[in-house]
Amino acid sequence: MVEWIISDGLTDYRAAEAWMETRATRIAEGSADECIWLVEHPPLYTAGTSAKVQDLTDPERFTVYETRRGGQYTYHGPGQRVVYVMLDVGKRGRDVRRFVQDLEAWVIATLDTFNIKGKICEGRVGVWVERPDKPLTLNGDIAEDKIAAIGIRLRKWVSFHGISINVEPDLDHFTGIVPCGISDHGVTSLVDLGLPVTMDALDVALRAQFDAIFEN
Repeated sequence: MVEWIISDGLTDYRAAEAWMETRATRIAEGSADECIWLVEHPPLYTAGTSAKVQDLTDPERFTVYETRRGGQYTYHGPGQRVVYVMLDVGKRGRDVRRFVQDLEAWVIATLDTFNIKGKICEGRVGVWVERPDKPLTLNGDIAEDKIAAIGIRLRKWVSFHGISINVEPDLDHFTGIVPCGISDHGVTSLVDLGLPVTMDALDVALRAQFDAIFEN
């Protein structure tokens, strides 16, 4: 059984980390159900275990939180749905690579609900969308923007941290970092793509697509 929690308002980042760690410990002990927690945060930057100091281009802009999740720098803020994923990967095959692929597939299936074709790109983490409305890249390829980031941590085979999907954040806030260490591609959101999707609608789509990916 997976418990779904949706928090209203803006959730303090350190409080969220502490809550996740406690819940992950309880899941590993067998004293709590798995959990998907949907939140929004105040504007902030987080540094994953692979973050490079040169990728924090505006360190005074927002609070920067060091965190032990995988990945590099990311932004969180209002208008972005953060999906904290506390699942027992041990009981789901102990295949971390497959688990991350399932998270990617979940995001792609959710975006497809809104007729957005998300994709995975070799050598780049997260989920991307093509932007034929933008100029071609220097290589003559169709431009691609990132719409979702993924970064997890495992403790005793239980995951925490998770996914962030851009619904309608202030995209200018991403300019204080090099998101996930990738400087030659942009960032987008559902609303930036011309879709007036609400946070509630995204939450419904996430839950609708979850079982097909994780419960089959």
